[in-house]
Amino acid sequence: MLDHMTFRVTDIARTKAFYAATLAPLGYSLDLEGSVGSINYLGFAYSDPSEPEGKKIDVWFIDGPSPYGGPAATTGCHLAWRARNRAEVDAFYQAAIAAGGKDNGAPGLRPDYHPNYYGAFVIDPEGNNIEAVCHLPA
Repeated sequence: MLDHMTFRVTDIARTKAFYAATLAPLGYSLDLEGSVGSINYLGFAYSDPSEPEGKKIDVWFIDGPSPYGGPAATTGCHLAWRARNRAEVDAFYQAAIAAGGKDNGAPGLRPDYHPNYYGAFVIDPEGNNIEAVCHLPA
């Protein structure tokens, strides 16, 4: 089971604006923002009563390259968030496109995955393929 993920970005302000808008329809909000030395970070959370603080930060963004090497930004990844219903998938897609994302698959059924797979795909500012998906029937 995954607990959280961290993505490196080239423009933390652009990332903040994009993901604050894109993740809001899924119940996420910017929960932590700060810096350690010259590294800036963002943490997006959703409400989760089972967590000690009543919320769960599961996606983090950090600007600049890792001190351990590698590229300056995470690119080419696929990250999918689970939506509670198809309307959230639609709202995610519209928010992401309005925030500057590029269409990579409008909201709709993907019966090749399974009969109720309803997803939408957007390329984020760093080139990652992000998705919202609902697995429930309409």
